Amino acid sequence: MPTQAVVELLAKELNHQGGVFCPSPKADMKLWNSHPKVYLDVARTGEAKCPYCGTVYRLKAGEQVAGHH
Repeated sequence: MPTQAVVELLAKELNHQGGVFCPSPKADMKLWNSHPKVYLDVARTGEAKCPYCGTVYRLKAGEQVAGHH
């Protein structure tokens, strides 16, 4: 089983809605390994997992997202 990729993000790297899109340049994915663009809401729980590739995007420890509850 392949190891799960984890991408740690700074709060400033999230878009204005508090999320990111996968595939992402930060995930270092090869072109052949890409999939449809998926929006992941990271701010809500501090972490989100892509349903296509399993890459986990999470906020780095201590990062706070302003304006989200």
